[in-house]
Amino acid sequence: MENIDFETLLTENILYILIAVLLIVVIVKGVRIVPQSEKHVVERFGRLHAVLGPGINFVVPFLDVIAHRISILERQLPTMSQDAITLDNVLLQVDTSVFYRIIEPEKTVYRIRDIDAAISTTVAGIVRSEIGRMELDQVQSNRSALTGTIKDQLFAAVDDWGIEVTRAELLDVNLDQATRAAMLQQLNAERARRALVTEAEGKKRAVELAADAELYASEQAAKARRIQADAEAYATEIVARAIADHGIEAAQYQVALKQVEALNALGHGDGKQVVILPANAVEAFGNAFAMLKGRV
Repeated sequence: MENIDFETLLTENILYILIAVLLIVVIVKGVRIVPQSEKHVVERFGRLHAVLGPGINFVVPFLDVIAHRISILERQLPTMSQDAITLDNVLLQVDTSVFYRIIEPEKTVYRIRDIDAAISTTVAGIVRSEIGRMELDQVQSNRSALTGTIKDQLFAAVDDWGIEVTRAELLDVNLDQATRAAMLQQLNAERARRALVTEAEGKKRAVELAADAELYASEQAAKARRIQADAEAYATEIVARAIADHGIEAAQYQVALKQVEALNALGHGDGKQVVILPANAVEAFGNAFAMLKGRV
């Protein structure tokens, strides 16, 4: 009787243990904790069933399987280099860089096998296509616009893959050696042309300034002559007014005054020891002194 009770108790304990283990397994299989940086793709009987987001999630044990653990952190592809030919047949080597992150893991898992290789191939095709429509000068001067075009086309191309392209940069555009040498020669020629133009403009400006200076000097001389003429006209007017007011005496006075001044200047000339006067000089002096005395 005691043996039977012991065996029964042992069997019940084993059963309880098995149930507890089963419950633990069910809990472990049914509760899934997804990290913040990941999303989990759940399959049921080999088909897509659900996508688990960060946090605590519940699944059906033994039926639901975590088939893929996808990181949703931003990723950077290695720098890609590809050859491209411009519209004017110049060979370029273009370096690009792409950043992206997965936002819909179910599309990334079931629609594309190698997402990095697919993005690299797509970027290379877009770059070759866009550069093939532009000449070299346009590529060099419109790099920002070219980068924007590459971004827009890349966004549209990868939309079905469940990813988001956060950045696509055109890092560098390199020329072959022959083209680089030709551009350097052209640059030097352009610099020489600008130097000649600058020198010619400087000479032209110097001539213009000299002409302006001469014109200014002529204008000032003409202005001085005009002032002198105005002064002489004013003096003449004063004499004419005096003659009109005082008659012939004023005119005689002016003539006599001029005669005295002339004889005085003649007498004080350099090297003049003897002054020969005309016969009527004494009479002119007398008249002049008489008139001067009368004026005084």
